[in-house]
Amino acid sequence: MSAESPGQRDRIKYWRLRFHGWRGSRPFWAGLLTMLGGVPIAYLPYAHLKVGQLTVRMATTAGAGSLIIGVLLITLGLTMWYHHIVRVFAGVATILLALVSIPVSNLGGFMIGFLLSLVGGGLSLAWAPGAPAEKADTSGTASDDPFTAPSGNTVEVAGGRHRG
Repeated sequence: MSAESPGQRDRIKYWRLRFHGWRGSRPFWAGLLTMLGGVPIAYLPYAHLKVGQLTVRMATTAGAGSLIIGVLLITLGLTMWYHHIVRVFAGVATILLALVSIPVSNLGGFMIGFLLSLVGGGLSLAWAPGAPAEKADTSGTASDDPFTAPSGNTVEVAGGRHRG
């Protein structure tokens, strides 16, 4: 079996299209940015940076608070992916936790985690599911639906419907 066999390409194409459809039906980028924002907030207060012979310890008195905020942000990112119906709650909670991380966690993970989480929460609030595609009018009359092409065909894409 060669590397160019059509069976392998078809399977890769199948899974890529399935992932594309899954990603389009939920706030994917909001969840990803929220999870990426939680990592520096949780990690940096416990990091030991080595500069030459000097070890710089970043531990603060609120290290446990930073860990809790980071884990909650990662959990909210996963919630945005797998329970997208609560995206508004997850977005508001993400923004609030990002704001709380500024005084608690070394300026919100040196502003990296803060900014990623803030953008992720905003994307979660702004995301809306696409409208479901309706059946094409097959009676031969013109449809009032702006997404229906003159031929009566509708094209369904991940973010909604477009003229075909």
